[in-house]
Amino acid sequence: MPKNQTSDAQPREKAGAKVVLWLLLGLVVLFGGLYVAAHYVAGDKVPRNTTVAGVRIGGHPQDEAAERLRAGLADRVARDIATTVDGEQVAVDPAQAGLSVDYQSSVAEAGGEESWDPVRLWNYFTGGEAFDAEVEVDEPTYNAFLTGLDEQYGATARDGAIAFAGERIETTKARAGRALDPSDTLTALRGAFLDEDPDDVALAMAEVQPDIDASDVQEALDGFASRAVAAPVTLTFEGSNVKVFPADYTAALTLVPTNGELVPTLDPAKLNEVVGARITQGAPVDATVTLVDGRPQVVPAKPGVTFDPAELEAGFLGAVAKPQGERTLALTATVAKPDFTTKEARALQVRERVSTFTTYFPYAEYRNVNIGRAAALIDGTLLKPGETFSLNDTVGERTEANGFTKGYVINDGILVQDLGGGVSQMATTLFNGMFFAGLEDVEHKPHSFYIDRYPIGREATVAWGAVDLQFRNDTPYGVLIDTSFTNSTPSSSGAVTVTMYSTKYWDITTTTGERHNLTPHKTRRIDSLTCHENEGFGGFDIDVVRYFQPVGENTEARDDEVFSTTYTPSDTVICTNPDAVDE
Repeated sequence: MPKNQTSDAQPREKAGAKVVLWLLLGLVVLFGGLYVAAHYVAGDKVPRNTTVAGVRIGGHPQDEAAERLRAGLADRVARDIATTVDGEQVAVDPAQAGLSVDYQSSVAEAGGEESWDPVRLWNYFTGGEAFDAEVEVDEPTYNAFLTGLDEQYGATARDGAIAFAGERIETTKARAGRALDPSDTLTALRGAFLDEDPDDVALAMAEVQPDIDASDVQEALDGFASRAVAAPVTLTFEGSNVKVFPADYTAALTLVPTNGELVPTLDPAKLNEVVGARITQGAPVDATVTLVDGRPQVVPAKPGVTFDPAELEAGFLGAVAKPQGERTLALTATVAKPDFTTKEARALQVRERVSTFTTYFPYAEYRNVNIGRAAALIDGTLLKPGETFSLNDTVGERTEANGFTKGYVINDGILVQDLGGGVSQMATTLFNGMFFAGLEDVEHKPHSFYIDRYPIGREATVAWGAVDLQFRNDTPYGVLIDTSFTNSTPSSSGAVTVTMYSTKYWDITTTTGERHNLTPHKTRRIDSLTCHENEGFGGFDIDVVRYFQPVGENTEARDDEVFSTTYTPSDTVICTNPDAVDE
């Protein structure tokens, strides 16, 4: 080839290559622009030919498509679902059944999302399918709805049961129930929920078997219940036999449905109560001191026999289920010692009367009730050396439940009615008993004004929660407090006596001074429907001295003790209300 031809061809080839390159670049730019334009047009729109539950939503952005779907399904979502339950027409509100439509999820499922994926862009312009709407189910709402249908149209299955009534067995027959199947019912309702032309949904009740059926009841009867009431169970310990009978111990037995069986269970507290009542040895009894034919005597302590409740609980069900002749349970016995022994009681040396004092009171039925009740609660109290007696703690609150009634008490210088009126008579008698026994006065408060049936300067009042009578046994011996009480009658005074027994430690004498600081009384006129008239008298101060003389082995010296009392005037009370009742 000539040299000049070669040189001419090379420029032409280069020029052609450039044209091709520019052409390719142009095509890239063209298609790129078209791709960007396609993406811009498609955006997050749903493919153009898409329907959801028959509603056309294609070609619209997600939010708009969701609103179109909501509007298109509004009538179907709001309408009742026509059903029959065992042939009976029942209209079901979808909302009450917990059914709803998730519009956003339905649109997303149909492909309404923004993407550069060419397949997504291709589908937008050429695709689009028919989708079902995403139906949501609120399970708690659905379950409550289904329960309501079952209660109205079905029947609850009843478990068989066994119960004990003393030594009798009471059985409850098992009964099959009828209920809708939760899964099948939900599938049927969901299918008809958004159907454009739904048929009636037939919901059929299915038989529901009880967890405890007749065979389970019979098995429990044969294996446990019948044997449980067949004969008593014998408990053996410490060489002794104690029988507990079905009429008593079946209160502690229960047959509990568990995993399709009736399982025997035991109430340990009730069983311990039953067994404890049958063990005659019982709990230990403390020694004490009491009067026998007017003389103090030691009542010996008694040991008790106890058992391990856990041992009883572990073996009792097994013993109950055994046949007759084998119903025995051996328990390990423990001897329980009393807290206060006979030796300790004798060491108190309660041997003789160390004081006695009696006060008298005029007739009033409330005094008979209240003083008598207080005396009964105090009677037999044993004070050990160093112990303090409290009348309020021993007698308790003066309430009707505690055996007290309303009577007169002093309040603000006059007599008014309140529960426990008259108990101060007991306090005064007890104070004098402790006074002449030589015990330590811890707390006492005289009446605000003087009552002439009480020893002047040696008397005490009490009020629940406010005023108490307390004294301490500061001798080395025990002190037994004995009370005796005689009712008052319309023709005779009542009497209450306190006698204290111990070993004499002090010989007590006393003197009473002259009245001084005399104050006159006043007159009050009270306009009240409940008013108690009173003839007043003046107030005064008085001093009483207690002298201690050691007795026997007592070598202690003690100073004289002065009790100073100030009595306020007792005002004259005139009732001015014509309808006043002097109760």
